[in-house]
Amino acid sequence: MKIAFIGLGNMGGGMAANLVKAGHDVRAFDLSQDALTAAKEAGCGVFGSIGEAVTGAEAVVSMLPNGAIVKGVYTDSVIGTAPAGAIFLDCSTIDVATARDVIGAAESDGYEMVDAPVSGGIAAANGGTLTFMVGGTQSAFDRAKPVLEAMGKAVIHAGDSGNGQAAKICNNMLLAIHMAGTCEAFQMAEKLGLDPQTFYDISSVSSGQNWSMTSYCPVPGVGPQSPSDNDYQGGFATALMLKDLRLAMEAADASDSAVPMGARAAALYEDFNGAGNGGLDFSALIKTY
Repeated sequence: MKIAFIGLGNMGGGMAANLVKAGHDVRAFDLSQDALTAAKEAGCGVFGSIGEAVTGAEAVVSMLPNGAIVKGVYTDSVIGTAPAGAIFLDCSTIDVATARDVIGAAESDGYEMVDAPVSGGIAAANGGTLTFMVGGTQSAFDRAKPVLEAMGKAVIHAGDSGNGQAAKICNNMLLAIHMAGTCEAFQMAEKLGLDPQTFYDISSVSSGQNWSMTSYCPVPGVGPQSPSDNDYQGGFATALMLKDLRLAMEAADASDSAVPMGARAAALYEDFNGAGNGGLDFSALIKTY
């Protein structure tokens, strides 16, 4: 397929490269010249504007920083410029309302579109092992799925438009809660005289087991290799976790949902990020203890 790819940052660059590896003709655009250079080296064609990139494309994939940018890109440069019949896939993590607004605008102009945020981080983007949570009609999902499968290991239909975003922010709110609790448990265990490895050996096979402990342990040298073993570099940045938590808090307010644990996790990450730790992996929250 001819696929326009808009947004070649830490995630988008690897995703576009995997589409090339799958045999697609990728037409790349980004505001960063360095990103375009890397995309060209990966086999993408590079273009000087979004309009040029989407002209003639059968699919448009976007990976952008926030909802305002997504809305601007699609309403100003994609809808009405991409060929009739093209399928749109926005893989950004944005608020549910904006995702539904943009998809509604695309559908009003005769296009099909899905919101397809990802889970897995930079390593999974580069390795083609992302998980996609997809919102949209069954028809749009069926068309988007082959494109997404070239970039991920799991493609799951979450339901109607916007439901991919809903799944993403609920999942990441739960992840933040688990990580905060895991950090608290390890620090208390140590202060009570329990060796961290011993606590891990016990809790990882007991009822306290969770992904943040057994796959992404915040304590260096404990459990499988994780960012904590690299001074909390790489992985999923605190600033990005905070972005998702802010979206979750907005969604909770809009839906009148009670999220006291999520709100506390959001407050912890607000403070941690505000102390200059936005570039560290989110498991570095353990430093606050």
